[in-house]
Amino acid sequence: MKIITGKNFDEERALYGSRGVYAVACRFDGPADGESAFKESSGITAENCFFNLRYPFWHDMDVNIQNCEMTEFCRAALWYSERIMIADSRLHGIKALRECREIIIKGCNIRSPEFGWFSCDINMEKSSAEGEYFMLRAQKLNFHDVTLNGKYSFQYITDSVFENCRFDTKDAFWHAKNVLVKNSVIKGEYLAWYCENVTFENCVIEGTQPLCYCKNLKLINCEMHGADFAFEKSTVEADITTPVISIKNPKEGKIVVPSVQEMILTEQSSCIIEVQNG
Repeated sequence: MKIITGKNFDEERALYGSRGVYAVACRFDGPADGESAFKESSGITAENCFFNLRYPFWHDMDVNIQNCEMTEFCRAALWYSERIMIADSRLHGIKALRECREIIIKGCNIRSPEFGWFSCDINMEKSSAEGEYFMLRAQKLNFHDVTLNGKYSFQYITDSVFENCRFDTKDAFWHAKNVLVKNSVIKGEYLAWYCENVTFENCVIEGTQPLCYCKNLKLINCEMHGADFAFEKSTVEADITTPVISIKNPKEGKIVVPSVQEMILTEQSSCIIEVQNG
């Protein structure tokens, strides 16, 4: 493996096509304003490096990024790449991860609109994220201890599991399919409309008009706060432990709830609503 220490690179495709490079304390920055530093490379480790230029990791294989900083000017940092480990790093450029596979992210701070689009097999833990349209159309997500602040997150995702997470995000999980969310807090308006085969277990759900137009939706031992016009046109099995403001025209299934301020039942439905303290 070639070791590069303390160097500055700003030219176009500075390390293009590299094989087996260990870059330590290097800077990708400067007046030449070059792009695509490690494009078409493999077996790359970047440790304690500073990235301030665009597109550093495109079409790469076996990338290890440790304790690095990618600034807001490091646009679209990782695209079309596979087998990526990112640890203890700051990813602050727009569209930082797209159409990548087999990714592990640990202890990172992400501030990146449009992060993770069309990517597959992402394991993320003990990280924080901020940005709009987070993980659009991603597949096989496995998140543990992740906090997220943004809008329109996890739309059209499939086959994913989230545990011990905290999400503050409007319009999350729209059109999601085959998803399990456990022991988590989800705050935001219009949660998970049009989703299919989605389960929330031991979760706290906050916000208006949640869980409408869903198919095979399940809530197991969940709290709901500020929930009005909930479950409209949904097929649902729900065990709710807190009072609900209003339930509107659920389609099928069964909802168990301590109390409901208002039930809006203006359409034919086969859903059973069991009010325990009613």
